[in-house]
Amino acid sequence: MGVIVFVKLIILGPPGVGKGTYSTRLSKLLGIVKISTGDILREEVRKGSKLGRLVEKHLKEGTLVPDDIMVRIVEKRIRKAGSKGFILDGFPRTLEQAQALDKIVKIDAIIYLSMDEEILIERLLRRRVRKRCGAVYNVTDIRKVVNGVEYIFPPLLSQRRRICDLCGGPLVRREDDEPEVIRRRLKIYKRLSKPIINYYKTRGVPFIEICVNREPSIIVDRIVYRLKELNLI
Repeated sequence: MGVIVFVKLIILGPPGVGKGTYSTRLSKLLGIVKISTGDILREEVRKGSKLGRLVEKHLKEGTLVPDDIMVRIVEKRIRKAGSKGFILDGFPRTLEQAQALDKIVKIDAIIYLSMDEEILIERLLRRRVRKRCGAVYNVTDIRKVVNGVEYIFPPLLSQRRRICDLCGGPLVRREDDEPEVIRRRLKIYKRLSKPIINYYKTRGVPFIEICVNREPSIIVDRIVYRLKELNLI
């Protein structure tokens, strides 16, 4: 962007909508720190730590990690970021987490990513990931109009079948990308997200809603445009 940005953002949206993709792109574009609770927790699982074993149980069941654990993890990462701006991906997921976060730092804006649920499920079922480096691919080709919105998602494939282009490791389905787990996660998300959204709106935090219906570069441009409108960047 050519300037130093200290903006503090939260990116929200249903599981699989692309929060990780967009938080990564925005953090690089704006020069801010990406704090992904999903990445942090999966790293603990990979290491086989005590926290990792607890997290693994919740991931497989499609349930949430307890609030107190998540708040401690996020507060530690925010303190580490210091005076730099950041984008929070995967937190808060409950009203209690949002209230706890308010005691730690002032948030400048909420970015809310939306997508038709059936499109979302179709994409999740065809998603392939590389756990170690975090790369995400998708083998589905979606071109549909749903409720007047045109969704165009060409497949995102690796150069070698089932092999990550970034690190050369095998691509796999995530443990929680199973139909019954996906629907359970979406049900939990719907129940918990409404009070969080209402909480931030009533507190006057700028709320940027973006429909994810095109490739990432187009969606990022839409987000940046809205942030500029709010004089946040």
